[in-house]
Amino acid sequence: MSRRILLVGAGKSTSYLLDYLLEHSGEENLEIIIADKYPEAIPEQLHNHPNSSVIGLDISDSTARRAEIDRADIVISMLPARLHLEVAKDCLEAGKNLVTASYISPEMRELDSEVKKKGLIFMNEIGLDPGIDHMSAMQVIDRIKSSGGRILLFESFTGGLVAPESDNNLWNYKFTWNPRNVVVAGQGGAAKFMQEGTYKYIPYHKLFRRTEFLEIEGYGIFEAYANRDSLSYRDAYGLEDTLTLYRGTMRRVGFSRAWNIFVQLGMTDDSYRIENSMGMSYRDFTNLFLAYSPTDSVELKLRHYLKIDQDDNIWGKLLELNIFDATKKITVENGTPAQILQEILEQKWTLQEADRDMIVMYHKFGYELKGKRFQLDANMVAIGESTRHTAMAKTVGLPVGIATLLILNGKIKTPGVQIPIKPEVYEPVLNALESYDIRFREYEVPYLGYNPEAVGN
Repeated sequence: MSRRILLVGAGKSTSYLLDYLLEHSGEENLEIIIADKYPEAIPEQLHNHPNSSVIGLDISDSTARRAEIDRADIVISMLPARLHLEVAKDCLEAGKNLVTASYISPEMRELDSEVKKKGLIFMNEIGLDPGIDHMSAMQVIDRIKSSGGRILLFESFTGGLVAPESDNNLWNYKFTWNPRNVVVAGQGGAAKFMQEGTYKYIPYHKLFRRTEFLEIEGYGIFEAYANRDSLSYRDAYGLEDTLTLYRGTMRRVGFSRAWNIFVQLGMTDDSYRIENSMGMSYRDFTNLFLAYSPTDSVELKLRHYLKIDQDDNIWGKLLELNIFDATKKITVENGTPAQILQEILEQKWTLQEADRDMIVMYHKFGYELKGKRFQLDANMVAIGESTRHTAMAKTVGLPVGIATLLILNGKIKTPGVQIPIKPEVYEPVLNALESYDIRFREYEVPYLGYNPEAVGN
């Protein structure tokens, strides 16, 4: 009898996940049920594969949802994060293991004791970031600790970018994931991290002017800005005494300085709506955030307000996005500034058919061993194959698929609501990822971390 895997939600991040599961479906005796609200959007080859079935499922239909979960041996939820909880509750009631790539919500965490009582595994945060970042970091951290070392510094950065051969705009950027998340990134509180033994905070309006520079051999220099809360995994990683703990997002150099223009104008604000935005020109939208002048143009007002010289390369980036165009019209009705900005950006930053995306990840580990201090850097680069088989889909979907089979085959045993930070998870998953050319390069560099005699920390 075949083992039934229920995949709920079959969006852009599931191409490699489905390929992986179907590739192993014969030898593993799997039946893959692909449940999506829009089954007609699922590629034809998945409808016709002998070991997969495509069904329509509205996740809000609790009766239909529970019936499919009852019939499954394990459930993968690739729905938007806010929709996982109802699926999780059904899995708990039906006694089914669950896998997601999303952050654990407080509500999901509250299920932990019941999940453990039933001996179930609810594996979360096993995509890219979160996911590969956890596993690759913990593998090195555990290795250093097992040799008697003490972690002094840990920094981790990830970026979803465009591959060099498709990098053909002035921003060196295109959307490879949810555009909304890019527009509202960093909002909701100050970025919080630890640097050389001192808590540090960066308010949102300063976030994109405080960047760190990183170089990856063969790919050049990148910049990184701080994630909102770098300390949220301090306890999980066992880094309570670490002096520097910093997590950030990677972009090409110059992106953050230009993006800061939108932040200072207020275009990334998602807290209020603009009346009658439908049909408004891009130029009029830009003018909403500038002072009135009976004589000065929108361009001149913006340059004066934000002190941008006409020969500044930021000016070229703004012109490239057509934000001063009086003929282009907004189609969002009563949209927030962030929603309208997203629509404008999607006109220029959407991957075209021939484009390829790129994932970059970079870790820094500073540690003390036998009285000496060392630093180990590690990086990973993945390039997409097409607009469907993207590097983002590869690095999100493959860990999900690999973990699903490991759980189904009893190789991952520890019950509970969890993230992939235990050797029983990260060792086999990272080993399997190497066969798909997802691997980290490690190299020793001079330790540049905390100096206990330094002042002004």
